Amino acid sequence: MSDAISPLATPFPALPAIAGVTPRVARAGYKDWGRCDLTYVELMEGTAVAGVFTKNVCCSSEVDLGRQNARLGKARALVVNAGNSNAFTGYRGREAVEAIMAQVAGSLGCAKEEVFVCSTGVIGVPLPKDKARAGIEAALVAEPCGWEEAARTIGTTDTFAKGATATAMIGGTKVTFSAIIKGSGMIAPDMATMLGYVFTDAAVSPAFLQESLSTANLRTFSCITVDSDTSTSDTVLAFATGQAGNALLVDANSPGADAFAAALHDICRQLAHLVVKDGEGAQKFIAVSVSGAVSDESARRIGLAIANSPLVKTAIAGEDANWGRVVMAVGKAGEPADRDRLSIGFGGTWAARDGQPLADYDEAPVAAHLKGREISIEVDIGLGDGRATVWTCDLTHGYISINADYRS
Repeated sequence: MSDAISPLATPFPALPAIAGVTPRVARAGYKDWGRCDLTYVELMEGTAVAGVFTKNVCCSSEVDLGRQNARLGKARALVVNAGNSNAFTGYRGREAVEAIMAQVAGSLGCAKEEVFVCSTGVIGVPLPKDKARAGIEAALVAEPCGWEEAARTIGTTDTFAKGATATAMIGGTKVTFSAIIKGSGMIAPDMATMLGYVFTDAAVSPAFLQESLSTANLRTFSCITVDSDTSTSDTVLAFATGQAGNALLVDANSPGADAFAAALHDICRQLAHLVVKDGEGAQKFIAVSVSGAVSDESARRIGLAIANSPLVKTAIAGEDANWGRVVMAVGKAGEPADRDRLSIGFGGTWAARDGQPLADYDEAPVAAHLKGREISIEVDIGLGDGRATVWTCDLTHGYISINADYRS
């Protein structure tokens, strides 16, 4: 975790314990830092699991095995290593992951496929097996910890611990969600974002849990970007212990399924926003709202083109209402757009409408808006009903400083 806290940081919320979920932390010593770097979460027998994973084709063995095992739908444990991503490490990296899975499975008396392992940090260095083994041994006998400690342990360049909670009523039964996430840079998930974990006591089938998580992902994690780079390790996992006592949610037609899906979407949105607010060097949180596109997916792609533009992001950092850069980003997105129908605004003030500057445009309210911490950019394509919102942050000198020194 970084010593300098993001100006957009939010206090860690009071996350409720989830029945059937026990988090612990330990120190494996993957990097030379004086803190815990291994989070271990034990899950009761019968816990359902679902996951979304990076689309980066140079992904880690943790992602390969996690994606494969998530299809089985059952989980007993989660291990998260911080400081070493174990990506691009060949057979040695895979052996390290399988050794962790076997060690935990042996302790719990479960199948190794029910143990999920994630790692984050430097790419290209195999995870040291001896440190991993010792770290797991320590975690297995450690006292249970709170969610904030578990979240802090998995951080790398994060400047604050990130967590979120939500509830839903299923019939007459209240179900609860608690979640933690890490992420600050190398964020353009196209699936998930760095490492995120959602825990709920709801009774839900693995198939419906997967369907709900995948749907939530499309409008949350897949709509954020810090720097346009998709990590080799991105993973979001959802675990459902079934201890709330609600009637099992089998599919979208089950009574209460809509409430469950809404709560899952809410907590995923909260987590996604927290990652952007901790973007490396970030000073401003930016929402890019696109309407009038030919489809929702087209709107999302246009929004990401704007949000990923270094010129747009540096203009916001400099509090410069340079809407011409937004026009440029729309035009390069590769999506249907018409120059003469395009409208651009900031903070609810339109600067250009129907392809040209407004004659009475007053830049003063826009300039005032850009001095704030939370910025909005509005774009109307003028071609259809498609809409989407994408979230990003500004691009500052801080981003360069953090990443120029990342391995040192």
